[in-house]
Amino acid sequence: METERLILRRFTLDDAEAWLPLVSLPDIIRYTGDTPARSVDEAREVLRTRPLRDYAVHGYGRMAVIEKASARLVGFSGLKYLDDLREVDIGYRFLPDCWGKGYATESAFALMERGRREHGFTRIVGMAHPDNAASIHVLEKLGLRFERLLAPEADGVRLRLYALAPTK
Repeated sequence: METERLILRRFTLDDAEAWLPLVSLPDIIRYTGDTPARSVDEAREVLRTRPLRDYAVHGYGRMAVIEKASARLVGFSGLKYLDDLREVDIGYRFLPDCWGKGYATESAFALMERGRREHGFTRIVGMAHPDNAASIHVLEKLGLRFERLLAPEADGVRLRLYALAPTK
C-alpha cells in the first residue's frame, strides 16, 4: 500500500536490523513500557511474536513504513488487536529524525481506512501515555477522542484511551 510519501508493507524477519531501533532506543520506547531489545536476534524474536504473529492470527498488524524518498524503513504503523481490551488499536513509532513530518498521521489514516474497508472495523482505539503530547495530537488528528483512563500500569501510570466513534 502507498501514500503520498510512504510505502506500507508487512514486516518480514529480514527487517530485524531496521526494526531494532524501534524496539530499543530510549527516546522511542520511553512511553511504551517495553523492555528494550538488546540485539538483532532479540528484535527478530519481537517481530516474530508481534507483527508476524498478528498477520497469521488476525490477518492484519503493524506495518513497516518505508520512506519513498530514501527507501529506508523509518517506522511502523497500523492496527493491532488487543486481547486484554478486546479492541482494535491504531499504533505507530518512528525514528527520531522522522518526528514532526506527519508520517504517523499519514500512515495511520491510510491503515485505519483499510481496516474499515477490508475488515469492517467500526470502532478503532488508540492509547497514549498522558505525557506523550505528540502521540495524543496524532490520535486527535485521526479523529479519535478521549474516552477514558485505563487501569494503572505497573508503574502506576494510567494510559489515556482514545476512540474513533463507530461510523454508520
